[in-house]
Amino acid sequence: MEKIVLSNGLRVVMEKIPTGRSVSFGIWVRTGSRNERLENNGISHFVEHMLFKGTDRFSAKDIAEQFDAIGGNVNAFTSKEYTCYYAKVLDEHLPIAIDMLSDMFFRSQMDAEELKKEKNVILEEIAMCEDTPDDLVHDLMCAAAYGDHPLAYTILGLKERLMDMTPDDLRAYMKDQYTIENTVISVAGNINDGLIELLEKHFGTFDNHGSSASLTPPDFHGDLRFHRKKTEQNHICLSLPGVRTGDPLQYAMVLINNAVGGGMSSRMFQEIREKRGLAYSVFSYHSSQADSGLFTVYAGTAPKQTKDVMELTKEMMQELAEKGLSEDELRKGKEQLKGSLILSLESTSSRMNRIGKNELMLGRHHSLDDMIAKIGEVTMEDINMVLNLMFAEPLAIAMVGSSDKVMNKVRRDDLVLLRSN
Repeated sequence: MEKIVLSNGLRVVMEKIPTGRSVSFGIWVRTGSRNERLENNGISHFVEHMLFKGTDRFSAKDIAEQFDAIGGNVNAFTSKEYTCYYAKVLDEHLPIAIDMLSDMFFRSQMDAEELKKEKNVILEEIAMCEDTPDDLVHDLMCAAAYGDHPLAYTILGLKERLMDMTPDDLRAYMKDQYTIENTVISVAGNINDGLIELLEKHFGTFDNHGSSASLTPPDFHGDLRFHRKKTEQNHICLSLPGVRTGDPLQYAMVLINNAVGGGMSSRMFQEIREKRGLAYSVFSYHSSQADSGLFTVYAGTAPKQTKDVMELTKEMMQELAEKGLSEDELRKGKEQLKGSLILSLESTSSRMNRIGKNELMLGRHHSLDDMIAKIGEVTMEDINMVLNLMFAEPLAIAMVGSSDKVMNKVRRDDLVLLRSN
């Protein structure tokens, strides 16, 4: 991996992979729903959409047709803490991708008529999420864990706030957030020696400087949130505190997650699905932010089985709090994590994502050998330190379904018991 800084101070990270023919190119901006206020919640995601709706040189159709014509992919995503615009193309077409993406980044028109149409598109996206309870419950989980902190805001935003946004609002947000200090260019693949000159041509005149916003760490609330909806299943999430992005204990956290619900051999999958057949989808995951993290378990099950699933989940969490992981789980987890890490870095897209996000959020990078070594160095003491962090607070619980009776009972009877461990 190589890092250079353009003449205007813009950071560029590159990883050359000469054995392939593709290149992945990304523009990363450190802004997302966390950087919003309640009155403009959803604006980061709205800006992302509007950058595809036409520039001074290209219409929205031109952008789509140009990438189709070269057999490339172009897309973007918004998270709670960052936004990324990216393309994957053949190495010979990289100049076209850089030209198109830089034009979208700097010269999007934010046309009022296009803005009006795109509002409706996002409203449909919000409606789709609300009609998908196994997606909705995770947004609800963030509210249960973080209360009214910006990390609890939805990425898609609120309908009533969205309708009030104007082109000037979006331009002002970009002026404030889309700064050189908040932006990183990431490239991985079969890169040639002319890349830096190309980037200077398209990004060297970028001159919007600013200071990164100060972040207020969230408190973990351990609340209960329920959304009543007529569904065939109850969708349940339980969350505990996790570790922040770049925390020295991050690999211990990942190992705990893998053992609890990170794969087909995990405790939850084996007990709830394989042994008892109480759920089709059951898993756990860890999400990290700049200064906090969440460990979450999820299950979707029929209303008549909800009590059993909640009880089993509670018992497994209680066992985790009291006994931790076994030496065998730690050993197997390390090998599983090493394998999944190596396999995940086989594509140019995944490498572009890794180096871009690391530069944006951490400002530092570790080689694959370094990461494998750190996984191997995780001790049972590290595992127990993470468990002490996780179980220092009561569970947060969220459910989407027809009745909250079982959820309320679990919270009243069991959270204090979990907290005491």
